Amino acid sequence: MKSFVWQLPLTLALALTLQESLTGPAKSPYQLVLQHSRLRGRQHGPNVCAVQKLIGTNKKYFTNCKQWYQRKICGKSTIISYECCPGYEKVPGEKGCPAALPLSNIYETLGIVGSTTTQLYTDRTEKLRPEMEGPGSFTIFAPSNEAWAALSAEVLDSLVSNVNVELLNALRYHMVDRRVLTDELKHGTTLTSMYQNSDIHIHHYPNGIVTVNCARLLKADHHATNGVVHLIDKVISTTTNNIQQFIEIEDTFETLRAAVAASGLNTLLEGDGQFTLLAPTNEAFKKIPPETLNRILGDPEALKDLLNNHILKSAMCAEAIIAGLSMETLGGNTLEVGCSGDVLTLDGKAIISNKDNLATNGVIHYVDELLIPDSAKTLFELATESDVSTSIDLYRQANLGSHLSGTEHLTLLAPLNSVFKDGVPYIDANMKNLLLNHIVKDQLSSKYLYHGQTLDTLGGKKLRVFVYRNSLCIENSCIAAHDKRGRYGTLFTVDRILTPPIGTIMDALKVDNRFSMLVAAIQTAGLTETLNREGAYTIFAPTNEAFQVLPPEELNKLLGNPKELADILKYHIGDEILVSGAIGALVRLTSLQGDKLEVSSKNTVVNVNKEPVIETDIMATNGVIYAIKSILQPPANRIQDQNTNLHSALEILRRAPAFSKGSQSSIRLAPVYVRLLERMHQSA
Repeated sequence: MKSFVWQLPLTLALALTLQESLTGPAKSPYQLVLQHSRLRGRQHGPNVCAVQKLIGTNKKYFTNCKQWYQRKICGKSTIISYECCPGYEKVPGEKGCPAALPLSNIYETLGIVGSTTTQLYTDRTEKLRPEMEGPGSFTIFAPSNEAWAALSAEVLDSLVSNVNVELLNALRYHMVDRRVLTDELKHGTTLTSMYQNSDIHIHHYPNGIVTVNCARLLKADHHATNGVVHLIDKVISTTTNNIQQFIEIEDTFETLRAAVAASGLNTLLEGDGQFTLLAPTNEAFKKIPPETLNRILGDPEALKDLLNNHILKSAMCAEAIIAGLSMETLGGNTLEVGCSGDVLTLDGKAIISNKDNLATNGVIHYVDELLIPDSAKTLFELATESDVSTSIDLYRQANLGSHLSGTEHLTLLAPLNSVFKDGVPYIDANMKNLLLNHIVKDQLSSKYLYHGQTLDTLGGKKLRVFVYRNSLCIENSCIAAHDKRGRYGTLFTVDRILTPPIGTIMDALKVDNRFSMLVAAIQTAGLTETLNREGAYTIFAPTNEAFQVLPPEELNKLLGNPKELADILKYHIGDEILVSGAIGALVRLTSLQGDKLEVSSKNTVVNVNKEPVIETDIMATNGVIYAIKSILQPPANRIQDQNTNLHSALEILRRAPAFSKGSQSSIRLAPVYVRLLERMHQSA
């Protein structure tokens, strides 16, 4: 036993060693996207990478699988080119890139990777070139030639006018005094530069993009005899301010500064971490109505929710966005961060005016519109942005708007605009009361609603909640969209005007003249008490017209037999409440008689046992009524009718002249028909 215990860890260790030798260490996102580019380029020879080039620019990207098929970067078309993978070069007369780049010192490697301008500026300093050519172990994030050319004349002049201080310091800030490869460039880490030990900020994203102070790595891991060279697309500069300090020194953030101070978020913005602040400018605050702004600024909870909606949980540089990406805010919402060419977008809107302002604890992008979350909005503001504007107009006309903009904890059941396609109802006392019955006296969340729950309305009614497999309904109205939860109220978008129950099923049938014969039949069958008591029923109610189409003798016979009448009427009553919004292709509803009713819906028309329903969702306190123009026959009655017809057919054949006289063929065939009908009769 002791031997087994000793051997088990050894066996496990050997297995793990074997697995690692087969699979290798986990690759970083950059290495994975580079590997994909190699796979796409291998048909062109060894060490060839497929590269996507943005049409009309010099921007190039190693391609991942999704990009490969979409052929787009930030919505713009790309072309595929095939180039030597980092570290390799072509050989005349041979396919692909079979030769490894010659191993030289860092200074010479700069020229090999396309950073000759960095070489040029290194030459201008007195100290740096000997260091780059000498012994040691260094890493340099070398700006491309295009990156140097993109610097403003003012910045470039300040560097070259004092080469042994400003230029030297700038170049040293791009360097680390040890070898650092991409597998060590972890997201959110910092490296200590050779300029006053200042931090260099690294972000390594899941799509394989690596940024250094928000500059993108173009080509990485070029080995040198005394270190490694990474080519980047910008000249980077030091940063010493945290996010809070950054917004304190910018004039365009005057309102933001006041809001942050009032909310107490300054501690977060000056602390440790890696955030993205979507910083609203003064102009962004001015774009919203003054009453809305004053309300939010005067409400600490709404203000905190507003600001949290402008803070992403991780640092996101613009260079890392090559397609739409959902990102979570500090408040728990998601924002779609995307791009269109060089423009960064939020939820599809180009409202970022100044991007990639680096701080010690994250990144700041200037935003020209306020991103107000639902949690900071009134019911009125929530509804204004939804497809329920007609409903909101009705509340205005009825002078009920104060309920939608106040501090009451309410839930609004707002019908979609499409519900009113045939016209808008006139505002009278009844309509005003109906609107009040669309407002529930509590702030609800649909995920906490349950079947059978009752809700109190401002109009004094109690509404029931019905939970179905694919629908969530309140009375006859089913929730058509995810609820929007505001500061005090919640908005439920519903698919029809809600009809509160007006009494029991018997009460509803009695007040509708279409059902006078049905009411009499229910009373004759002794079912009045059933349809008056508490319960949950669905009744498919035949109109007077349904009874009147029956032959008089058949109708009299039916009404004269209470037991048979009760059996047929029970077949019209389901043992649960089924509103029309919950009916899919087919629902089988158990009737009180015991057999199933088949209820279906197609193109907004409801059918029961393939018979059309002429009116749906007449709501009662103990169920729901559907009006139909036919009397439904239980399956047992249909079989009985079929047996009667078969028996009659047998008697006719037995008495047929073919048994006593007639053609020889008729004499031969008649018994065959009799036997066939007898078998059908027996099987039925």
